[in-house]
Order: sequence, then structure tokens, then C-alpha cells
Amino acid sequence: MTAYLAFARTKAQSIRNFSIIAHIDHGKSTLADRLLEKTGALSKREMTDQVLDSMDLERERGITIKAHAVRLLYRARDGCEYQLHLIDTPGHVDFSYEVSRSLAACEGALLVIDASQGVEAQTLANAQLALNNKLTIIPVINKIDLPGAEVEATKEQIEHALALDPSEALLISAKQGTGIDEVLESIVARIPPPRGAPDSPLQALVFDSWFDSYRGVVVLTRVVQGTLCVGTRIRLWSNGQVYTVEELGVLTPKPVRVESLQAGEVGFAIANIKRVSDTRIGDTITDDERPAAGPLPGFEEIKPMVFAGLYPIEAGEYEPLRDALEKLRLNDSSFFYDPENSVALGFGFRCGFLGLLHIESPAKFPPAGEIARIDEPIITALILTQDGHLGGILKLLEEKRGVQKGFEYVSPKRVLLTYELPLNEIVLDFYDRLKSISRGYASLDYHFSGYWESDLVKVDLLVAGEPVDALSFICHRDHAYFRARALCEKMRKLIPRQLFEVAVQASIGSKVIARENVPPVRKNVLAKCYGGDITRKRKLLEKQKEGKKRMKRVGRVDIPQEAFLAVLKLND
Repeated sequence: MTAYLAFARTKAQSIRNFSIIAHIDHGKSTLADRLLEKTGALSKREMTDQVLDSMDLERERGITIKAHAVRLLYRARDGCEYQLHLIDTPGHVDFSYEVSRSLAACEGALLVIDASQGVEAQTLANAQLALNNKLTIIPVINKIDLPGAEVEATKEQIEHALALDPSEALLISAKQGTGIDEVLESIVARIPPPRGAPDSPLQALVFDSWFDSYRGVVVLTRVVQGTLCVGTRIRLWSNGQVYTVEELGVLTPKPVRVESLQAGEVGFAIANIKRVSDTRIGDTITDDERPAAGPLPGFEEIKPMVFAGLYPIEAGEYEPLRDALEKLRLNDSSFFYDPENSVALGFGFRCGFLGLLHIESPAKFPPAGEIARIDEPIITALILTQDGHLGGILKLLEEKRGVQKGFEYVSPKRVLLTYELPLNEIVLDFYDRLKSISRGYASLDYHFSGYWESDLVKVDLLVAGEPVDALSFICHRDHAYFRARALCEKMRKLIPRQLFEVAVQASIGSKVIARENVPPVRKNVLAKCYGGDITRKRKLLEKQKEGKKRMKRVGRVDIPQEAFLAVLKLND
């Protein structure tokens, strides 16, 4: 046993677990490609751009959505061979919780900064996440080969905005492969080896999972304490479900089977788990027969923040749509859906995604008489911009009911704004307008920060006296009239003209605050009269008038699909 423990400690000393964190498009995936290439994980023939970004959407958008873990073997200049575990984190602000759990599986992080863009809002947010997880941060200034690279200015921002030592920053060009050797040596020298004893009760962190059609759920895990072996009966801490480990392995990035994963190691486990939703990100795996005293800290339930109603155009397509959503749910634990029925749209599904929104459905908003107070979700936003665009951005933030919490110059021409904003105000067009005002130079990062009391109202849209639930919306009372007026005007243009006048109204409770009329199509009933007494013509006009009244009483107005999209374009 003593010899075994000595061997385990020696093995742990040669392990380095690290992540690469960066703002979008600062070169994180390109640096990962160079590290794989330099350590010989893949041959030049096997190499492609964005090796770890396996999803089509990741390659199309140039962002990382799913976390990945790859084991690299590197012989350092000291002559020793090291086992490097690269945990590639999601690269978008909507995945901040997933990033935090991936960072919890590491001891260090490479913080990549674009030399031509400098420190951005997401750079600050990711650096803070890394500091919260007590990681060793190695600043890496990338794209030094670009004509617009400003290395010295970027170093100043690293010192003032991130409070890191700029002299320790590595200068690289991931695209050309410059400075990659120094990155690998810094990982070995500056990132500490993992702690944890292989003979302790098992504690393993789940930081990602996906569904395989042939093997079930594949779980990416970092063993923090103890040893995970093939055949171990494991228990998932959050739900208490018990499974038997059928296969263990590591990604190099090709999957390679192993018999065990010891404290400090990262790999994948397959245990005949049927649903991805059972393996929650941040959960703890323990030994069912010899459980740990408690779970690893930091676990949270993933809550959907963006909600969308999906309805089939044809009623007969409801079942295929449900089957398609179930397949999507199999492979994405952050996706939720529930059956829903809309008066206007029929049967469909309310789907939840990661992101932003204020309430699941305006149709569920209670009557005003039953509400004592309304609290709405608030986010804290970090906005980094050049000072030349400050005026327009401050005006936008004021329009969106923002409250300033911080105003700081991180360099002579770059300003960091910290604002509290309601989710309701930024869900639709805030990011697009921010980019437009700043000509693309402003960057945004956000996190949920709580609730505050607000004077919110539900605005109902009535077409020919009938409420259309799918066109209802919730907004602040100060904005209700203007949004209601804009929506009514759009509806007047989009709803087809009938043989009778159609009233389009917006109301708060029983009070109508805006109205537009869709004029009727006029049929010339006098066309067949080639002469004769005026009383005959008047009789025909009166008959037409009565017919239109009757038609208006029983007539039904079909609302085109474009009308429902108009709610999302009120600010156009």
C-alpha cells in the first residue's frame, strides 16, 4: 500500500489541469489547436481548424458551446513527461455557469487576450470566475502578428483592469504557432499539480455530458478525491440514482479506454445512463458503497432563461414536433419543454433555453387585482467601450432603465461601465443596438444579480374584440402606451382587410390605451344599377350596411404569421 501511494503521489505531481478562457474571437480555439499539434496529439494530416469544436454551429459561429477535455502528453525542457489535461470551456456569456464548473475542474487557466482588441468585458468576467475558483492565471497576448496589434497598451490593460502582472504575459500568435513552446513550459512551471488522495472516498465533478446513441450518456468528469474504477457502483449526489461504471476513458482527443481514473485525472465515464438530464453539470459522483461525507461545492440547478413557444403550422405535425424536441432534450440538459395550448395558435410547446427573459408566458400573468407587488429579475452588466461612444451608450442604458454602479477608465481611451438592468429591457435588441452605437467596439458581459420591485403591466391585444394571447406582452408602465401604439399600427398593416371594419385594440386590464381600425373592403353594389330612382340605390346601400353589421357579429379574422413576429420588432 505504501508503494502504491508513493506511486500515486508521483503521478499526481506530473499532472496539470488547465482551461483556456477568453472573450469571443480572441483565439481560444486556435490556441487549443496549436497545443494539440505541438504535443503530437494529432498528426498534421488529422489536424483541422477548431478540432475541439465538433458541432456545426460552433464552427459556423466561431464560438465554443460544449465543454471538452483532452489529455496531452508533453516532455518538458526539464526532461520529465507531463500529463496535461486541457478543459476547453464554452465561449459565450450565456454559459457562465458551465464555464465556472469547468474552471472548478482545473488548477490554472490561460487567459487569452487579442493584442488588437485588448481586454474586453468577457475577459474581465472570465478572469473573475477564475479568481473565484482560486486558479493560477497565465495572461496570454495573442495575435501579435497583426498590423493593428498594440502589445504595450494591452499590457497596461492587464495591469489596470485585471490586476495581473503584465511582465508575466506571454506573447504569441496562435495562428502562426509563435510562442507555443513558452505556453507549454509556463503551464508546467506555473500551474500547480492537483491535490487529492487516491485512497479517499470518491468525489468526482461532472462538468459536461452528452448522449451517444449506442452507449447512452457519456459523462466528462474530474476526479477530485479517491479513485474511479470500471465496475464501481456510483451514486449521483443530486438525485441519488445509482449506476455501475461500464467503461472509463480519456480523450487524446481520440477516446482511449482506461481501467481507472485517480485523484487529479480527467476523463469520461459510461454507466448505462439513459438521459442527459440525469447528469447535471456541477453534480458530484461518489461511491455508493463508500460515499464521501458531502458533495463538491458550487452545484446549481440549470434554469432556462429564454422561453419560446413552438407551434406546428399543421395540426397533424404536433406528434413529429414532440418527437424532435424529445431527441433534442436527450442531448442537451439545459433544454426544457412543456406542452402548451394557445387560443390563437393551437397546440404547441413552451421551450426553455439558456439566456434571458422576464416571465415564461404573459398568458400566465395574474389579474391586476390579485397582485400586491411585482419583482422583476435584474442583471449586472459589464460594458467595455471606447470613450468616443459613451454618449450614445449612456443614453441607451438610461432608456433601458439602467442604474449605474460603476464608471472606470481602464486605459486612457477605454471605459468600463457597470450597470444594473432589468432582463425585460435587454432580451430583444439591446446587444444589437449596443454594437450599432459603438460601431462594433463595445463588448458586453452579464450575470444574474437578483430582483427589484417594478411597475410592470400586461398589455393585451384584441382583434375584433377577441384577445389574442400570443400577442400579449409585459412591459414597464412608462413604456406601455408607446409599445401598444406601435403594435396596433403594425397590426393594422398586417391583418388582411375584411368585408367589415376590424378594430385592433391594446388594453391594460379593461382600459383600452391604443386603437387602430383595419378599413373594410368596399364592394360596389350599385354597379348593376344603370339608372332608375335614387330610392332603389339607397335600398341597396342600406341592405349592404345591415349585411356588414351581421357579418361583423359572426365574422372571424384570420391573423397571418407575420403579425406574431411583429411583437419582436416593435423597436424597428
